[in-house]
Parts: sequence; C-alpha cells; structure tokens
Amino acid sequence: MQFLVEQNEKIARDVYRMRLSGDTSAIARPGQFVNLMLDGFYLRRPISVCDWDAQGITIIYKVVGKGTAAMAHYQKGQALDLLTGLGNGYNLKKEIKSPLLVGGGVGVPPLYGLAKEWIKRGIVPTVILGFNAQDEVFYEQEFLALGAKVIVCTADGSYGLKGFATTPMQGLDYDYLFACGPEPMLRAVDKASGDIPGQLSFESRMGCGFGACMGCSCQTLTMNKRICLEGPVMRKGEILWPT
Repeated sequence: MQFLVEQNEKIARDVYRMRLSGDTSAIARPGQFVNLMLDGFYLRRPISVCDWDAQGITIIYKVVGKGTAAMAHYQKGQALDLLTGLGNGYNLKKEIKSPLLVGGGVGVPPLYGLAKEWIKRGIVPTVILGFNAQDEVFYEQEFLALGAKVIVCTADGSYGLKGFATTPMQGLDYDYLFACGPEPMLRAVDKASGDIPGQLSFESRMGCGFGACMGCSCQTLTMNKRICLEGPVMRKGEILWPT
C-alpha cells in the first residue's frame, strides 16, 4: 500500500520522526507495526507505529544501518510502500487500573499510542523512558502533554534519574506492566516486576513481517511463536528466556 512522506525530522541523536499519509484502516491497536519497502533494498524494514489517525501514521526510527540511513534522507512527497496493521498489538484489559509503561530507546514510540489510549479511557498511566544519555532522549514532552506521569532515566546520569529503566520500578504502585525495548531490558523488567502481570513487546529482525519465513521466532511455554505474527507483544510469564 502506498503512503506519502509528509514530514521526516531528526528529534534526537540518530533518531527521526516520520509522518506518512495513507490508509490506516488496518491499524487497530497500539503496539502494531508496519513493514516498509525502501528503494534499493531487498528486505523490508519493520517499524513500530507511534501514533495514527484517519489520515496517516507517525513512526520513529533510529539510524543503525544502511536502510535506516537511507530513510533519513527521504523528503516530503516521496512515496513508500507499506504493509500495515501487522502484529497483534497491546491488549488493553478492562480490569487494569494503574498501568506502568516502560520503554527503552526505540521501544518508546509504541508506548505513546498506548498511553494515548489509556488517557482516552480516563486512566492515567505512569511511563518510564529509558535512554543511554541526554542526547538520545525523546518524547518526554509529548507524553507529558497527554497527561501521563513521566520518569526519564539515563544510564550515564546526564538527564533525569541515573540508571536503567528498571531503576525506579520498585518504588511505584502499579497493577499491570507494558514494556517495549531490547531483549536484555525486557528480561530485566520482567524480573523487576515480580508477580505483576503484563505484556512485553519484542524487537526483532524480520524477513517477511507476516509469519511466512519463521525468521523471528522465540520460545514460549507452549510453542515457538513468531514475533511478527503471534507477537510482537507476548504475555509476561510465557517467555522462556535464554539461559
């Protein structure tokens, strides 16, 4: 499906926000992703949806290789071929009263759409944003503008609390956890939250993005699940972490 670039701007070190106009009818939940076809590259790039409305979507990506470096040069009016509405997304269970949202680096963007949905339901989430350093921090003000409670952590202490995303968790009162980020962070957050239930959204390289290639599988208690199809959101407690 064709989308058009409306905006593509740098918002932190190596981090860009792109606004795309197009048909968003396939996007139903926060936590879903799109798969972008880039000119000159064989494999698509999976990118989480940060926000969406009837006119288009907002994605946030980090330049980490040749594909995302090419994306950083896309200009307004350029066309992109997208597969949309991929993945299962977060399940906003009705019984949750005090959600905690924890994001690390480019795991932060899908939590923005999630926080927005909680605010619409009259529930104010607490959001922990974890980064390595001050020049990598983004979207603190956007979460605050929604009305969320926001805690920013940096590993080097250059901004906010010094420490990792798990650092402030023990002092918080919450009944459900939502997280997105690199696997080591998710594993640490899982452990830090103890018996509190939750959902973890995984980042992974993907070949196809819709379950055909089996290239992004992870082990769970019941079966190997494909992060692109049965995920990227997995239920906390079902993951078999590598030993």
